[in-house]
Amino acid sequence: MIYEYREATLSDLETLWRKNIAQHPGDPHWAAWREEYIGFNRSGLGRTFSILCDGEAIGEGTLLFSPECRPIGGQPALADGKTTANVNALRIEKAHEGQGHISRLMRLMEDWARAHGYTRLTIGVDAAETRNLAIYLHWGFSEYVMAEEEDEILRAGPVLYYAKTLSQK
Repeated sequence: MIYEYREATLSDLETLWRKNIAQHPGDPHWAAWREEYIGFNRSGLGRTFSILCDGEAIGEGTLLFSPECRPIGGQPALADGKTTANVNALRIEKAHEGQGHISRLMRLMEDWARAHGYTRLTIGVDAAETRNLAIYLHWGFSEYVMAEEEDEILRAGPVLYYAKTLSQK
């Protein structure tokens, strides 16, 4: 298997969202989120990065740049359009989990953010997702930013937000 990590193309986005929607049959939110995230990429409010396996998109992560993005909820502490961006929607197909692909994608996202003048990244984690929190802390997201009640569609509990300062290479 050959893996590639890159800025997502429109074809990558279409493949990823087709799969996301298929995994949640009957849930209209996923179709709405598809439009929203593709819109972020088109407008420059966000940038999605993809993981490909043998040429097929199998994972993703998105950097959101503006407090105007709905997932940011108007919170400039999470994304301010200047120096702080938010890591959002990190996903990979189950068959590829636990192999370091999301960590490699994260490094690509950090390098891109740094090259575009961002000095700080934030990330949110559901308080109950202790495995993900441990991973994010390991990646250096150790500065607690805030807690926020999440949209009831997505989660039952609060989301904890953490930040990391990007080192200059």
